[in-house]
Amino acid sequence: MYLYGCSKNLVDTEMCIGLFKKEKFNIVQDAKDADIIVVNTCGFIEPAKQEAISTILEMAEFKKNGKCKYLIAMGCLVQRYREDLEKSLPEVDLFLSIDDYKNIWLKICELIGIKPDVSSQNTLEYEERIISTGEKTAYLKIAEGCSNNCTYCAIPYIRGKYISRPFEEIIKEAGNLKKSGIEEIIVIAQDTTKYGIDLYDRKRLPELLEEIAKIGFKWIRFLYSYPEDITDELINVVKRNDNICNYFDIPIQHYSNSVLKRMNRKSNSEQIDNLLEKIRKQIPDVVLRTSLIVGFPGETEEDFEKLYEFVKVAKFEKLGVFKYSKEDGTPASRLKEQINSKTKQKRLNSIMSLEQKISEEKLNQKVGKTYEVLIDSISDDNEYYIGRSYMDIPNEDGVVFIPKIENNLVGKFVNCRIINSLGYDLVGEII
Repeated sequence: MYLYGCSKNLVDTEMCIGLFKKEKFNIVQDAKDADIIVVNTCGFIEPAKQEAISTILEMAEFKKNGKCKYLIAMGCLVQRYREDLEKSLPEVDLFLSIDDYKNIWLKICELIGIKPDVSSQNTLEYEERIISTGEKTAYLKIAEGCSNNCTYCAIPYIRGKYISRPFEEIIKEAGNLKKSGIEEIIVIAQDTTKYGIDLYDRKRLPELLEEIAKIGFKWIRFLYSYPEDITDELINVVKRNDNICNYFDIPIQHYSNSVLKRMNRKSNSEQIDNLLEKIRKQIPDVVLRTSLIVGFPGETEEDFEKLYEFVKVAKFEKLGVFKYSKEDGTPASRLKEQINSKTKQKRLNSIMSLEQKISEEKLNQKVGKTYEVLIDSISDDNEYYIGRSYMDIPNEDGVVFIPKIENNLVGKFVNCRIINSLGYDLVGEII
């Protein structure tokens, strides 16, 4: 299987792999060895769409010239553009939208000409997923969809309204992951802070994290917490539980109030300032991560300057910037004063240049300190272990390079003294 998109899509991919494995199919690592190739697509922003389509076309070559008999495309891009894709990609034998997941195995069986076992579940099941993120790390999805209706975002049109998973079901899955050897759990949803609002008429993320903490994981993280719903209760849960990492991922998207209003965001610059000050005061060693959008329709030079000055003052440990992508059907796509690509790129470069200096300053302060590091892998040249501290989430943040010793420490936690910094990464030595 080939995956594009977010960690939520990753969990769907793991469930799909688990379904194939349960039905006695062998999972292979190389497309040239596969009878069936599945591409799980992203439909969020234009670059991700193009990447997914390119991969589908690349996989079609294996079907044309190799062992592969069936090519399947699934996921968000299919959900959003199925009719267009069916017309433009005849190489694909089966398109599976998110709405098809409830009968996914029946549809696959129809394609490949086998009779499904009457006792089989036809849908994707969380308890059957095959963890693909290493020996110790797993994502825990607590909700589907989103109801925030930010004007730039297509997620509600693709994934639907926010739907929380039952509390007990999540705790059960977390317990099973712990029994399987997982030590780092990453709680995810499009907006984790809204967890429970639809199912229980109240937001229950603090309570959920408290229960997960009791299971005994080494590290617990939660991603995509919207600023307006980060409460004192949530901050206190992080503060009092040693195994909940002092790490907040807060996608604020912008700082100018006029831009935030056009984005239909629920917070303003004053509230953002107060929140960041409160978190840093309560948890001094906290790592703050955010994501920003530059070039939103109507973003003036004054708006951008406010954003730039905010980043300079806030000094986020981790920060990602995206150029606004005009997405079909979203309210923002109909706004006048669309920003040209050159201006978007210039603004992105400006923010990232500033953040690089901030990151270097922050990481230089870590030299000489000791941190616990989870070793994820070994470098291609076999010279270094590649690991992460509590300050880093997989595939998003920096890493810690550690000179390799003879013992295989992949999947182990080690104490590490930081001896150097490299822009966004650190270099350490085992002590």
